[in-house]
Formats: sequence, C-alpha cells, structure tokens
Amino acid sequence: MKGSLLTEGIAEPYAQALMSIAQSNNSAEQLGEEIKALNALLENSPELRGFLKNPTLDDQKKKAVLLQIIGEDASPYFINFLKLLVDKRRIFVLEEITEAYLALLRDMNQTVLAEVTSAAELSDAQKEAVENRVKEMTDAAQVELKTSVDPALIGGVIVKVGSQVLDASLKGQLRRIGLQLSSAT
Repeated sequence: MKGSLLTEGIAEPYAQALMSIAQSNNSAEQLGEEIKALNALLENSPELRGFLKNPTLDDQKKKAVLLQIIGEDASPYFINFLKLLVDKRRIFVLEEITEAYLALLRDMNQTVLAEVTSAAELSDAQKEAVENRVKEMTDAAQVELKTSVDPALIGGVIVKVGSQVLDASLKGQLRRIGLQLSSAT
C-alpha cells in the first residue's frame, strides 16, 4: 500500500467492512472487478485523485463525479460505500481502502500478487511462464500479475512477490558482476 500507518489504520477496517458486505451478498468477485476499474482510473488521473482528496470541495460534487465514473450499473453496495466515505470525510483514503480490499480478496481466493517489471512488454507466453514460476515459489492456487515496463532494465524481468524479489534483469546481472569484480580487487 502507498499510505502511511495512519491511513492504513483507517483503511483496513473499511476494507474489512466492505468485504463483509460483499461476501454476505455473494458479490466479492464482482466488487473486486469494479474496484480494479476504479483503481485504474485513479492511477491514470492525478486530477481525479486531487479532486477527491481536496477537503474544500463540495461533498455532493464528489458523489456526483464518483457516480458518473463508476456508472449506475455498479453494485449498489459499492455506490453506497463510496457515498459513505465522502460523508465521513474518508474519501482521501479511497486508494488504500481499495488496495486493502483487493488484498483480502486475494487471500480469500488463495491468490498472490506478483509485481513484474520488464524491459519490454511481456507476451502472453512470457506472462504464463512468470505465473507458473510464481506458483512454484509460493504454492499459491492463482497468481495475479501487475506488470510495468522499465527500459532501463535492458532485458529480463524483476518479479516481486510480497517481500521476495527475483531479479532476472540484465541490469541486475551487470550490477552483480560489477560488485564481484570490485570485491575481487
């Protein structure tokens, strides 16, 4: 998560409450998809994040924008939850809450999150190979990949699963060779 201990302390109970509501209505997966869509919008729009976090803006405007963004077809539980966050002035921790919810959903589904950084966009076969390798490493039933591209890696990938990091990039290999050479002299 991106937040401080304070925002994480606020986010966890809200995420757990949202999960409880979703599970009691058999909509945990559907809500997870809606949250992923909202997170993608927030990630790609610093303006939207700033708008929602601005405490001086009118709550009704925030609710209207959120409803317009997620659509009227979104689950009523999610719509009401977002309105509650605005009313309780907790919308500033929306991203932390949604990330905590997705973590709970992954735990429920025995899924691990693998953050993969590669020098170039991965093909479907490469993604499948990374998923299989992560399954071997973690004994997880499923793997959720979060990919990003960093041309500075030159080639290869860096895979982060929890606190484990597997650096199979050319940049990492060159750095290790450099360290070995400097320690040998």
